[in-house]
Amino acid sequence: MNDQPVHQPVPHHSSSPEHQPFESAEPATAPVVTAPDGAVVRPLLVLDGLGSLAVFELAPGQVTHAVSHATVQELWQVTAGRGELWRRQDGREEVHRLAPGAAVSIPLGTAFQFRADQDADGPLRITAVTMPPWPDTDSEARPEEGPWKATVR
Repeated sequence: MNDQPVHQPVPHHSSSPEHQPFESAEPATAPVVTAPDGAVVRPLLVLDGLGSLAVFELAPGQVTHAVSHATVQELWQVTAGRGELWRRQDGREEVHRLAPGAAVSIPLGTAFQFRADQDADGPLRITAVTMPPWPDTDSEARPEEGPWKATVR
């Protein structure tokens, strides 16, 4: 006789109220909106109460407005293009080169501004996770003084 425990499949509860249905998204078919800093944004996915995923884009030579966030923080990874990110937090300030593969954090309250290289072959494209999800309120992005003159609206 086999003394090994028998593993039963775990039941799947697709209509369970504690589970958000899984979703998929493609940047090419996502809506296009303008972020408060002026970047083009394609919102992709949201996990209720936890985070949202979006793609940001700046054309070569474009510079965003400097902002800080009131309630959200972000993790970015550059997927295309080149540029620079300026960040200031608690007396610390730096400019970081952005190129494909680079990953950066924007903790709560950090002032930041980014720009795409003028001579880049294409747009600067960044995939970002925002935690908690972007609240879509006028007070989330607070204007800050950054190192560059913004070129976007």
